[in-house]
Order: sequence, then C-alpha cells, then structure tokens
Amino acid sequence: MTATDPFQDDPDTASVPRDEGRAFLVGGGIASLAAALFLIRDGDMRGTDITIIDEGTLLGGSLDGGGSAAEGYSLRGGRMLESKYLCTFDLFSSVPTLDGDKTVTKEIFDWNATMKTSSHSRLFSGGQRHVAPEFGLTGHQIRGLERLAITPEAILDRSTIADQFDDAFFKTNFWMMWCTTFAFQPWHSAVEFKRYLLRFAHMVGGFNRLEGIMRTPLNQYDSMVRPLHAWLVARGVQFRMNTTVTDLRLAEEDGITVVRGIRIEGGGKTSEIRIDTDDYVMLTLGSMTEGSSLGSMDAPPELHGAGMGGAWKLWARLAKDRPEFGQPAAFTEDVDRSKWVSFTTTLHDAALLTLIRDATGNVPGEGGLITFTESSWLASIVIPSQPHFLGQPDDVAVFWGYGLSVDAIGDFVRKPMSDCTGREIMTEILGHLGLSAKAEAILASAICIPCMMPFITSQFMPRRHGDRSDVIPAGTANLAIIGQYCEMPDDCVFTVEYSVRSAQTAVYGLLGLRRSPPAVYKGVFDPRVLFRAFVALHDLATIGDHGTS
Repeated sequence: MTATDPFQDDPDTASVPRDEGRAFLVGGGIASLAAALFLIRDGDMRGTDITIIDEGTLLGGSLDGGGSAAEGYSLRGGRMLESKYLCTFDLFSSVPTLDGDKTVTKEIFDWNATMKTSSHSRLFSGGQRHVAPEFGLTGHQIRGLERLAITPEAILDRSTIADQFDDAFFKTNFWMMWCTTFAFQPWHSAVEFKRYLLRFAHMVGGFNRLEGIMRTPLNQYDSMVRPLHAWLVARGVQFRMNTTVTDLRLAEEDGITVVRGIRIEGGGKTSEIRIDTDDYVMLTLGSMTEGSSLGSMDAPPELHGAGMGGAWKLWARLAKDRPEFGQPAAFTEDVDRSKWVSFTTTLHDAALLTLIRDATGNVPGEGGLITFTESSWLASIVIPSQPHFLGQPDDVAVFWGYGLSVDAIGDFVRKPMSDCTGREIMTEILGHLGLSAKAEAILASAICIPCMMPFITSQFMPRRHGDRSDVIPAGTANLAIIGQYCEMPDDCVFTVEYSVRSAQTAVYGLLGLRRSPPAVYKGVFDPRVLFRAFVALHDLATIGDHGTS
C-alpha cells in the first residue's frame, strides 16, 4: 500500500500464514452460500479458507423470512421450485435438514409428494373461482409464441414482449396466468420471455392448475438458508456481516485482469483485504431486493433507489470503462417498470383461511397462486401450508401476496397500491374475495406488512448481449460474477436455480475442475412435452377439466 492510500490491509486477513488459496464471496445470498458449499464439496477447499462478506445482518439475500407472531412475519417474496432445478437439488442433496433427519432435497421431494400443488382456483373474479381456466389463445397468438420460441436472441436484442404480440394477447387468460406466476409485464424483455417459454415448456400442460410447482415445507429461509448456513458454519466458513465492499483493486498482469484487493467499509472504518495469486473472488453484482422497504398496518413502504445499498454501486464502479463487466444501467434506469409491492399478513384468528378455503376449494398449501382478474393492481395471494415459519404458534396463520400494477388506483381502496398501508391492502384483498362485510373483524386480528421492492423485476428489463457479464468475465483470471445478473445461456433469471447454477459454474471454472453443472433441462426436445403443451395451448383438454364453479 502507498503512504497516500486511505486503505490499509485488513487485520483479519492480511498476515494469516497459509499454504492454500482462499476464496472471498461478496454478498450473502444463495449464490454465495452455494458457491461456498461447492468449493468445499467439489473443490476440496477448507471452510476456514472461505469468507462470505455481506453488508447486512441476515444471510440469504432475497431468500429471506423473519418477524414474529407478535410483530408480524415478513417475506419479501416466495420462491417456487420445480423438479428440473437440477443444480438446486444437487446443492441441497448434501445439506441435512435442521433436525438431521434427511437431506433438504429429500425433504422437499417428500413434502411435495404429499402436498401436491393442484389449484382449484387459479383465477378468481366476481366472487367465483375459475377451475383450470382455458388459455383463450387464438391460432395467430399460438403461432406468435411458436415464432418467438425459435427466433434467435441476437435478433430479439432489446425488444419487449409487447413488440412481439398484439394488444389482444395481453387480455388472454394465458397471459394473466403467465404474467402473475412469473411477474412479467408487457414492457419486459422478449428474450427473457422466450427463455421462460422454452425452460418451462414441460409445465405448460398443467399450467392452469400450477401442477408441477414445488414448495418447501416452511418458508425458503427456514427450509433452505438456515440448513445451508448451519452446514457451512460446521465446516468453519467465515462470515463478515455489516461489511460493504466498495471496490476491487484490479491489476493488469501479462494482459490478464486480476483482483489484488477488496476494499471494504464496516464499523466506521475502511480497509483492504489483500488478494494473493492463489486466491479467488466471487461477486454478486446487482440485487433485485436492494432498496426494499417495509411498511406497517398504518404506514406505506417508501420507494428507494439504487443508492440505498452497495450491490448496484459496486457494479457501476467496476463496469465504468470496462465493458466485460456489463451495463448495470440497463437494469436500474426505469424503477417504475421494475418495482412492485408484496405483503405478508399474520392472522391471529385463522377464520379468514377457512373462508378462503370455502371460496376457492383449496386447503392451505395446495392451491398456489390465486389471482384476482378484476384487480387493477393485478393482485394475487398464496396461502401456504401452516405453519409457515419456524416457531410459528399453532393459533397463528400467515399468507403472502403481491401486486404487479402498483401505481394503478385500487378497486375498493381508491389509492395506488404503492401508497397503501397494510390495512388498506388487506381491505382491497378482502373486497376481491367478497368479504368486505367481514373486513372490520378480520382486520382487528391481522398484521399486514407491505414491502416495496424497486428492482424486483429489474433482471427482466430489455437488454442487449453484453449487458450482463459472463460468469467468468473475459480477460480475467481469479474473478467470477454470480447471482441474477450474470449471463448463462438457456437458463432463466428470477429463479433460485439461476443463482445456484451461476455459483456452480463459477467454482468449477475458477478452480479448473473437470466437471460441469447439470445441463439445463430442455423439455422442448421431448415429444411428450410438446404434445401436452400443444393440447394445453389449443384448449383441447376434456370439458370436465374446465369451467367455473
């Protein structure tokens, strides 16, 4: 370090005697946690040589979950799984559940063998459930989907979904179910929409019942993050919380870019972690939940920007004059098109769940997403199996929901969802359930916590090739980019699988291991998958499978 450099070697890492390389993982989300496991399991690295650095106090990133029965539970989002998440289930096949009874992967498959998702009310309007609603696509619209599926990504470039279809397409039941299941909007990337069509072609046949969707027994933090964290702790992995990575010190050596330092802030101090020749650095750049804010029953959440945390700042700093690191502005420049509001409701009187069961025909945990088609907010709710949180009392219930069109005026509360308190959001939801007359009694024992997420669908924003860095950026030696904002052909962002796959790709690539992550499942090459999708898209299923009851 020079005498004028404000950074000093970090005392925790600067002078540690060692005979093997270390790994520093920036960001405490599922990508870094997964990378740490793969480094140990597949790369034979010692856990004590791995450090995970995060600016917050809680690991898990977007796989969060917290709160209490007294103050109200909170989830920013719920993550759906499915059987073809091969990297995810490979990861968790090595992780025991908290009680040590089985692996997390086996627990998830065992759970879903019993609690199979099969919605009896995927759509709900006018106080009525719609069982296995028809897609309602015309032949022209189906051909449009087929055309998009075979169009090369290079031709689509920054085009939007709206560029590919007429207005009538966005009024179909197919679009209503697709956009609310995966959180797409017409202005989102046609490339990402195409990838989803191909990646999940095997699920189209049961899509109007959400068949094939898998859940964890509890919320994703308790069921996935806690066991994985415990596995890493048992092997000596180091965690540095409340520490922000502000920059990397990069050097050009023989025409290759290498990391030689990680600049950090924490505890009111700045310092630098020295990176030596045999060390590795893996960065989670960008964050779909950065800048999130919570409201309360009587206060709406605030809307923040990209300056609220370190993930976007770090990416912008690294990408300046370095095109190999991508273009973060492609994902942050239009918050109004990447934001939405979720909410978690804690019920101290579970009578509402009984009313929802009677209205929809689904017991908690069975039905998945219920979308209110008449909602100007495009609101949906999910009633999970109870309990949903570790330690949740037997007489308390929890459910989650979200709205896609958060700036539209509500139908029962004449305000945009983004301006609404938890009480007002619950009032709107109860109105769509036809329960306005019971609202006062239900609200008296409910705690609804809304959450504004300005970048939650930023990874869906239109982009060009190169806006996302490769997992191992071109021309670098000891650096990898992991998480949702790196480029991996064929797979889909906004999934746990994408983050885990990026971690596995990074570890195998940096360590030069002679192995690869499991290939992305491609059901489009299976004639049985194509036949089921054809039948579903053309609404050719038997009459008994459709209708309103």
